[in-house]
Amino acid sequence: MTTNSVTVDGRKLATKSQGVDLLSEVYRSHVGDYPKFFKMDLLCKLGFVASELLLQAEGDRHTGCDDRAVVLFNRSASLNDDVRYQETINDENDFYPSPAVFVYTLPNIVTGEIAIRNKYYGETSFFVLDERDEVLMQQLLQSVFDDGYAKSAITGWVECDDSDFFEAYLTIVYND
Repeated sequence: MTTNSVTVDGRKLATKSQGVDLLSEVYRSHVGDYPKFFKMDLLCKLGFVASELLLQAEGDRHTGCDDRAVVLFNRSASLNDDVRYQETINDENDFYPSPAVFVYTLPNIVTGEIAIRNKYYGETSFFVLDERDEVLMQQLLQSVFDDGYAKSAITGWVECDDSDFFEAYLTIVYND
C-alpha cells in the first residue's frame, strides 16, 4: 500500500482516491466495522488498514490468539504526529497541548491497535531503523521467535512521512 495504490497478494485493488482519502476509501470498502479508525492518526490508519487487508483471508480471526506477534518497522517513528503535537505547544500565549495528538506520538500505538482488533495477546514491537534493512529486520523478528512463544508474526514496513508520502508492506511470517 502506498499513497496512491493498494496491492494485496500481487493484485492491485481498484481505488479512486489518493493520500489520506485512499485510506478512508479502503477502510470503508474493505473493513468498515471498527469506528476507532476515524480517531486514529495517519500512521495508525495506514498500519491498521494494511493489516486488515492482509488478514482478511484468515476468516474468523477475532477469537483470541496468544502465539501471534506484531512486529513493525519504519524510519521516522511517529515524527508526523510529533511535529503536529509540537505545534500545539509552541506559542506561550496560546499553549494548548492536544491530548488527541499526544496519544499518537508513539509508533507502537499502531501495533497495539492491530493486537486489540484481532485479540492478539503475544508480543507487539515497533522498531525504528535508520533505513529499511531487511537483514536487521529479519534478525529482530527472529529474536521474537527465539523466545518460544510466537508461532507467527505480522511484520513489515509501515512508513508515514505525511499525507503526501506513506507506504506499508506487511506479511505474515511463521516460525518453522
